[in-house]
Amino acid sequence: MSRLIISGPYKFNDEIYVQGAKNSILPILASSIISRGECIIRNCPDILDVHTTIEILHYIGCKVKFEDSTICVNSENIVKNEIPEDLMRKMRSSIIFLGALIARTGRAKISLPGGCELGPRPIDMHVSSLKQLGVSVEIINGCLDFKIINKISEANISLPFPSVGATENIILASSICKGTVTINNASCEPEIVDLANFLKKIGVKIYGEGRNQIKVQGANKFHGCEHEIISDRIVATTILGAAATTGGAVTLKGINCEHLDTPISVFEEMGCFISKEKNALKMSAPEKLLPVKEVRSMPYPGFPTDSIPIMTACLCTANGVSILVENIFKNRFRHVEELCRFGANIKVEGNIAIINGVSHLFSSNVEAKDLRGAAALLIAALKSHGTSTISNINFLLRGYDLSKLIPKTIYKLEL
Repeated sequence: MSRLIISGPYKFNDEIYVQGAKNSILPILASSIISRGECIIRNCPDILDVHTTIEILHYIGCKVKFEDSTICVNSENIVKNEIPEDLMRKMRSSIIFLGALIARTGRAKISLPGGCELGPRPIDMHVSSLKQLGVSVEIINGCLDFKIINKISEANISLPFPSVGATENIILASSICKGTVTINNASCEPEIVDLANFLKKIGVKIYGEGRNQIKVQGANKFHGCEHEIISDRIVATTILGAAATTGGAVTLKGINCEHLDTPISVFEEMGCFISKEKNALKMSAPEKLLPVKEVRSMPYPGFPTDSIPIMTACLCTANGVSILVENIFKNRFRHVEELCRFGANIKVEGNIAIINGVSHLFSSNVEAKDLRGAAALLIAALKSHGTSTISNINFLLRGYDLSKLIPKTIYKLEL
């Protein structure tokens, strides 16, 4: 079993260049198969989910090279339009290959994706939206088989919820449409904008990205391009959370501060001092954090659900009672039981976590149960006195380049 051994406490006083966004690089890598040429993608994070995505690209026939944070994908000779179950099960984001394969080959055969067990995350919206584009779906031997029946032309799709994945799959499948596809109640996340900017470079016409109505006009011809991935706002929030919890200071570089507006306001409520510069942010934390009245997860530009576990860890030692409300995923608080092993005082009632700050945390042996929960446990270990062990650390490595997150002198990684 993989595990991370942390020697705490560690007080941040660092300058960190934030890695590229996991939730941008994965759909952009998938969409590179539409280009039919070579795509050079920079600022790529060295994380497990990226390596899994590269495995899928190799499997379907792409040539891929990953070196010095740059990935080169040549998709000229795609030979398969299916993804085997073992690769689909490795990560939830593998579902994004659905729209990309449909656009490239007219067909996609997949099994249901894996990933973190955060509660029901059905792909109903993906399926119903693709049907509106003229794509049929059959279940064959436990796999979903998608085929384009008629050429994708015009469609007006309204999503019941601004799903990031569904928005991305509609955009990708629509990249070959002959008319205009309109997506209403679309996701507004910065990662959607990043994907749209990449697709524009390979020949797709997209309007309205970053707003709740997006229009896509497809192309007859695609080409390769060069693109740089935006910084990871969840990783940035994690680093800020670690610095805040340990009473330290940190400078983040290579970031877009606008992407962090909502988390920044929460850190300021906790008593942290934050100053913004061009592509950089500085934060210094008090010795004791203030509690927050209430934080609710919401679709962007609201507080991100992925950062709720980070806030849970931060507020464990705040000077009072804080409340977190999770509105996206049913099982987002699976990490709470493990945080309590560090001495935290947290009570979960349905989708609400009530955190009564304690004076200190002590070292413990804990088990990660999902990606962002693992990050919360890391923060608690950094705050605790003594040596802590976090098992199932592969969850963390799916989204974080550990070598760029904390100093190598305070941890030992066993895989």
